[in-house]
Amino acid sequence: MKIIDSHFHWWPSKFFESLCSKTTYPRVEKTANGFRYWRREGEPPRFSPGPVWLDLDRQFEYMDSLGHEVSVVCSIGPLSVHFSDVGVEEGYDAAMLWNEEMARVAKEHSGRLWASAAIPLVDTDIAIKVLDHAVGELGLMGVNLPGSIGSDPYLDADRLEPFYRRVAELGVPAFLHPTDAIFPDHLQGYDGALHLSLGRVIEVSVAASRLILSGMMERNPGLKIVMSHTGGALPYQSGRMDKNGTAANLPKPPSHYIRRMYTDTVTPHALGMRFALDYYGIDHVMYGSDYPCWDPKETLRYLGELELPEDTMQAILHDNAVRILNLK
Repeated sequence: MKIIDSHFHWWPSKFFESLCSKTTYPRVEKTANGFRYWRREGEPPRFSPGPVWLDLDRQFEYMDSLGHEVSVVCSIGPLSVHFSDVGVEEGYDAAMLWNEEMARVAKEHSGRLWASAAIPLVDTDIAIKVLDHAVGELGLMGVNLPGSIGSDPYLDADRLEPFYRRVAELGVPAFLHPTDAIFPDHLQGYDGALHLSLGRVIEVSVAASRLILSGMMERNPGLKIVMSHTGGALPYQSGRMDKNGTAANLPKPPSHYIRRMYTDTVTPHALGMRFALDYYGIDHVMYGSDYPCWDPKETLRYLGELELPEDTMQAILHDNAVRILNLK
């Protein structure tokens, strides 16, 4: 079967190498088989990517072992906060480097790999400039939205309205993914178990809720948000949002805008997948594995437990991604 993995992470070594000479934070140190990335002084390394993140040939080799013809869509994941966690010029240069690397591999693996862009959000004009270059000149198929702008949780800032309007005009998807910038400080302990289990879900859910309650999605009906991880907490708490969201004075209940979003199958829970399909509708859900954070074999196993009709599986595993993400 032909499969498109809509939630796949490859990180270019060239990006991390460019940070190795920095003495200020965020900074990177090269290791025997990869890199260590520190976001802030006095904290443990936030990321330690090795070959499973950096070696695209190795990643494709694993995809080939699944017994299907698997193509992939590269998004950044939690590292997307970096580009808005630094100064304007540094964020611009870093995003341009990242996007050029993404465009290079998308060209080298045309028809098997598509990639989305890094966007620095500290300065709105720069964000639009990078967006237009990434989509118009490099041919990238979408953009990445971190759950926060550095340590600023307000992804719905009024100044960003022109940026979201431009994303909507271009008709490209915006992949909204949690970062590690806000909630780790509040959910410490247990060797990361609390933050990884709940913190990332909270962050991405809050970010998406801000785009809804601020009216950003109402004013930009063409804004195509792809919520990671089966929609975070939003589908399950949709009724509560409608009950309490009237104070936002939107013309429609929050659930209307939640259902306008798209999502993936990333949850180690067959019931969670089932609920996402029931809530969003079959045509708004795409197969995604979150590789290398999670094993695609497990994603496919949980999907198989749902015993879905063949045409539904075809839509989830392949056709929806082609249509939603405008894949050529």
